[in-house]
Amino acid sequence: MDVVNFLKDKTRIPVIGAPLFTVSYPELVLAQCKAGVVGSFPALNARPEEKLTEWISMMKKELADYKETNPDAVVAPFAVNQICHHSNNRLEHDMEVCVEHEVPIIITSLRAPKFVVDAVHSYGGAVMHDVINIRHAKKAIDEGADGLILVCAGAGGHAGALSPFALVREVREFFDGPVALSGSISHGASILSAQAMGADFAYIGTRFIATEEANASEGYKDMIVESTANDIMYSSTFTGVHGNYLKPSVVNAGLDPDNLPYADKNDMNFGSSGMGGDNQKKAWKDIWGSGQGIGNLHEVPSVSDAVDALVDEYEEAKKALETKSA
Repeated sequence: MDVVNFLKDKTRIPVIGAPLFTVSYPELVLAQCKAGVVGSFPALNARPEEKLTEWISMMKKELADYKETNPDAVVAPFAVNQICHHSNNRLEHDMEVCVEHEVPIIITSLRAPKFVVDAVHSYGGAVMHDVINIRHAKKAIDEGADGLILVCAGAGGHAGALSPFALVREVREFFDGPVALSGSISHGASILSAQAMGADFAYIGTRFIATEEANASEGYKDMIVESTANDIMYSSTFTGVHGNYLKPSVVNAGLDPDNLPYADKNDMNFGSSGMGGDNQKKAWKDIWGSGQGIGNLHEVPSVSDAVDALVDEYEEAKKALETKSA
């Protein structure tokens, strides 16, 4: 599948909503798709595993019904994120469900195993794999991934440390397929910037946490709109992989942000019984992920209003650029 052309007339703006663990539930995903951006969710959010079939069936029907009653609306498809880690003992089951329902886009994380790629290609779907460096990007392409999600410095949750200016251009040296860019994108002008650098899509997470439909606590949403980039810290303590977190939530959990214990990535656990270890449980319940692009988020709107604002900002940025170039 040519993801760029597939989504061209199915989105109002080139945005893929990032799959947010414990946050991206059907209410948020459906609101994103109805607002004209790709919504996504981690398969592991549907617990127990039988819920995944229910969620996908319900979302497909609701989006089809919405499109039928709103024929002029731009309704985007949804994507499902698969965590391809050895401890995820649901992966085979969850992929069988996605194949049965022919989910058009599968987002893979941690690795892009060929069996997932082959399964998705069997019905004409596409695999977008998230990476933080060139080594991971080349390995994903070797495994047959159709597109790459470049998770750069400043992205929420598990994030890389490379500047998008560096990673995008290096990737474009050897890959001309679909690229989504992640890292501090919370304004329409940043979406345009991502395209100018060579990406096809902006991959946005934190903006959608602070929305009415997100399955996040009010405290989490409030902390996002009350914080700035200076309140974000980068640590591997909570899952074994480096990520960006809201420093005030670390303090509220009774931890010292400047004196945190070491954690190894081999300790990560995405098994169906839940996250393993006290630190990992705390990471998803009490310690909150966030990208650095929160300084311009000052309210908790509906997803529809948030996307409308992104569209307006995007168009304004294009006009401003045209004026400067004239």
